[in-house]
Amino acid sequence: MRISEKNKLEKIIIVGDRVLIKPKSSKEQTKSGLYLPPGVQEKEKVQEGYIMKVGPGYPIPVDYGFDEEAWEQEDEEQVRYIPLQAKEGDLAIYLQRDAIEINYLSEKYFIVPQAAVLMLVREEDL
Repeated sequence: MRISEKNKLEKIIIVGDRVLIKPKSSKEQTKSGLYLPPGVQEKEKVQEGYIMKVGPGYPIPVDYGFDEEAWEQEDEEQVRYIPLQAKEGDLAIYLQRDAIEINYLSEKYFIVPQAAVLMLVREEDL
């Protein structure tokens, strides 16, 4: 299978309450006309980017009913999750200090816990 722009993230599975963010191209020039080197731009406290993949959410314990006991359950445990607010395609404003940078197929991404996401901008027609 050839890797294309559409399917290159298919095999990535984001774990837990994390999101995969592709950083939005930052401004290389300040309002006064100074050009900033990439290192300065990346050290800004707050960054923005587009959410490419979302983890399943916060795991919660299996709820055993009153009729059933925990030791009577089948060996296969079903994990349940509280879903995240973030959705694929959202523009996220996030704290850079909590982001972990990765390079995947020569593209730069950040893995960010949802707790580090400060704000989401969602276009309904996406």
